[in-house]
Amino acid sequence: MSKVTCDMAVSVDGFVAGPGQSLDKPLGEGAEERLHRWMFDEPERHAAVIEDITAAGAFIMGRNMFGPGRGAWDMAWRGWWGEEPPYHAPVFVLTHHPREPLPMKGGTTFFFVTDGIEAALARAREAAGERDVAVAGGAQTVNRYLAAGLIDELRLHVAPVILGRGERLFDDVGDVTLEPVGDPSGTGLVTHLTYRVIR
Repeated sequence: MSKVTCDMAVSVDGFVAGPGQSLDKPLGEGAEERLHRWMFDEPERHAAVIEDITAAGAFIMGRNMFGPGRGAWDMAWRGWWGEEPPYHAPVFVLTHHPREPLPMKGGTTFFFVTDGIEAALARAREAAGERDVAVAGGAQTVNRYLAAGLIDELRLHVAPVILGRGERLFDDVGDVTLEPVGDPSGTGLVTHLTYRVIR
């Protein structure tokens, strides 16, 4: 059976985004370049990890990961990634505001789900078939899925930085045990850790 996975770049002190998120700084002050530097400065050294991140048959994300707005949709907004997002698969966006599906280049279609995390997961599983489903973020969405016991494998990409504040992973997730899978890997810019999530 397929797994529900989650990949998160995170600071040593547990933040996946810094303070002051905005249209110009979607991951907040000082976070994007510090948490994801390994992907851009050393892509060849982390090619297998990057391939695993994008290998899912469907993805789930929160509205804040799709765009900066709240309330009614700005229908001109088509995501942070340009006309060809990196997913190349169906993406289910959790929201309180309905919107028609948004097809993009490269096989990505964003579907907007208004009836909760379980409904989004059911739709993502159906779309993914035998392939895995990935919970892509942000922190609040990942924390909700962890609290509900719906993530099977958590892959953390720990950058050697301390952000001090922002959006924190593991807030209000309850009693979760993480069982290491395999050995850590990485470079000076990141340590890759994989855990089986046990409830």
